[in-house]
Amino acid sequence: MKPTAEIALPQNTEPLARRLLRAFYLNLGIDIICAVIVTYVMRISDSFWVNLVFSLCIGMSAMVLIEAGRVVFWRNSTPRKAHFLAFILVAAGIAQFLGIRLADLLLGLPTDNFSSMYMNVSGLGLIILTVSVCVGATLFFWNLSTLAELRNQAAIEKARATAIEKQALQAQLQMLQAQIEPHMLFNTLATLQSLIAIDAPRAQQMLDQLIQFLRASLSSSRIEQTTLAQEFSLMEAYLELMSLRMGSRLSFDLQLPAELRDTVIAPMLLQPLVENAIKHGLEPKIEGGRVEVAASRQGEILLLDVSDTGLGLSAQSDLQPNNHASHIGLSNIHERLQALYGSRASLTVKPKLPHGVIAQLQLPILT
Repeated sequence: MKPTAEIALPQNTEPLARRLLRAFYLNLGIDIICAVIVTYVMRISDSFWVNLVFSLCIGMSAMVLIEAGRVVFWRNSTPRKAHFLAFILVAAGIAQFLGIRLADLLLGLPTDNFSSMYMNVSGLGLIILTVSVCVGATLFFWNLSTLAELRNQAAIEKARATAIEKQALQAQLQMLQAQIEPHMLFNTLATLQSLIAIDAPRAQQMLDQLIQFLRASLSSSRIEQTTLAQEFSLMEAYLELMSLRMGSRLSFDLQLPAELRDTVIAPMLLQPLVENAIKHGLEPKIEGGRVEVAASRQGEILLLDVSDTGLGLSAQSDLQPNNHASHIGLSNIHERLQALYGSRASLTVKPKLPHGVIAQLQLPILT
């Protein structure tokens, strides 16, 4: 089995810019709510806009301090919740002091006037409000971060499971492909063994053709995808080899439209069909016959037909894929189609009139 390609796993950290932008929008909404509470519930100043400036300055100061503290003290690691809450309490106090001073500067207020009222008249309420908002917002972001991390871990595990499943599928497909090759190879070597003694030139010709076929077959059976042009080239080499074995008893025709030559399919799907046509249809027939392999397209479905003029289904009552070991090729194809395409692909075998068999593969068109 080929080594698995490097798995692309999701990143486990949220981009800082995205996190800050999200924090800014949420902080803006919270600051507006706080300004409403301070103006209409706590009755600190009658001006909503003044309170909004104070709320924004305190809220933005808290956001900057908390985010800066995360970067300075914990960087990309996850802090312990108790330590982080203690840090928030300190940051909230500093943010309230800095925010009020900043608001004084923006509004042109003397620090010993309006800000003194803010700090003294309702100081305890403002501190409680500031701390509560900071803690609540931080816990909200903490939970969001935890959920994101859990989703990310689930995505990582899913990617790993998919990679493992792909490895297992590839191993299964290569095992199924490997079942096809020995059957034909042993038959051809047996024929070669008998020809060497009685017809050396023909044996040499068959050996050359076998080498050509094996070269094409080896490269095709070790890849995940091939093209119809390559598959038909492999079938031509195989049928030329069979022609040397059967002589004039076998003729064949390959029909591949030019527009389908680059169509992608799984390798080694046609050979077992052609092999079955020869072994079960033409070889037992005294006069032999003809094999035709044709490709066509119907919408998004690719049709691959392998037909022969052999003995037909009536002489092959066990032709269905799972009925006999000699038809391991058809069983192989059914299993590979299920593994590769699921219900989108099928193999049908039906009689051909006046005699013979037609095996048809229906595959989805792949890009």
